[in-house]
Amino acid sequence: MEKNTPESSPRRSFFKLAALSTAAAGLSGLGLSAFARGRHHGGEGMSEERLDKMLKHLYVEIDATDAQKQKLDPIVKQAAKDLQPLRAKRLEARKRRTELFSADKIDRAAIESARAEGISAADASSKRFTQALTDVAEVLTPEQRKKLASRLARRGRGHGRMSG
Repeated sequence: MEKNTPESSPRRSFFKLAALSTAAAGLSGLGLSAFARGRHHGGEGMSEERLDKMLKHLYVEIDATDAQKQKLDPIVKQAAKDLQPLRAKRLEARKRRTELFSADKIDRAAIESARAEGISAADASSKRFTQALTDVAEVLTPEQRKKLASRLARRGRGHGRMSG
């Protein structure tokens, strides 16, 4: 039986997933997590038009200036585009693990490989989310960041989950 090292312990995995969920909750207020998940009314990939609509609503709520909007649009849109393939990787790793778990013969090495791929994609997503949040924060005033934080706290309750 394999020993749990500090890097592979269930507790460490839990905290990685918790951090990822926190980042997801944060960007959900910007429409990024919904865009990256491909969720909207039809269940297919979210359109840039829908992301624009979400951003316009946010801009009104935080009273963004035109100059801020011009800076925030590319930050949010690029992050959303970057996150879509990472989500696909997480979902593929999950699908692969499910298939491996249900196989006639258990292949521990393949299951571990799929787990590692999923964690790697989740970590990359978390890093990208954090980068986008930081980029957005640098554009906003302290008052706007407080408004956004308040919005994110409201939206984050029950909505900060990411599957992967």
